[in-house]
Amino acid sequence: MSQHSIPTFEATKLRTIFGFLLGSYGPQYWWPGGTPFEIMVGAILTQNASWSNVEQGLARLCSRTPLEAEAILSLSSDELAECLRPVGYFNLKSQRLQAFCRAYLKARGLDGLRTLETGELRRFLLRIHGIGPETADDMLLYAFDRPVFVVDAYTRRIFQRLGVLTGSEGYETIRHGVETALGQDVGLFNEYHALIVRHGKEVCRIRPLCTQCRLRESCPWT
Repeated sequence: MSQHSIPTFEATKLRTIFGFLLGSYGPQYWWPGGTPFEIMVGAILTQNASWSNVEQGLARLCSRTPLEAEAILSLSSDELAECLRPVGYFNLKSQRLQAFCRAYLKARGLDGLRTLETGELRRFLLRIHGIGPETADDMLLYAFDRPVFVVDAYTRRIFQRLGVLTGSEGYETIRHGVETALGQDVGLFNEYHALIVRHGKEVCRIRPLCTQCRLRESCPWT
């Protein structure tokens, strides 16, 4: 990356954006999952899927077996894929979920994983088949309460339109830049990501509804 394309992450601007989003939507109370294991499973299933479809898949899976790693692995690949059919890419996600469950059990489950330092835990998750940076950071933030900032397509779109990003930055550049600017704040990162997703779905779409956006006066994209 050339020197001129490296963004400056200004804490004041990032906090101003957060304030407008929080004022628009209120607290989001994320993640929509009951247990850390359920949150991790949901993070895998929500890849390229809507949460409503993930909920249908989870409901079908829970009607068949307890939502536990051992129980999930007791199902055949075909049985698991059929449970996950509403989620989309169900054969692929069946394989990814099985790979995660095997690694989870090998690491002694939550008790074992919680002992790992954040960087080590992130590296462990990224070594699992089918888990990339966004999914790993979803797990770290929402299942383990670790201070990591999740970057997704909504983040890129909103931050680029607001002038925070140029559009060429890689995932790690964005994550590190925001974390450095805002500090190690789990609660802030939790709420910020949830609000970005809400705003990206409802207002700052691919074809944005700018007249409904409270950020429009400070948005150079409009």
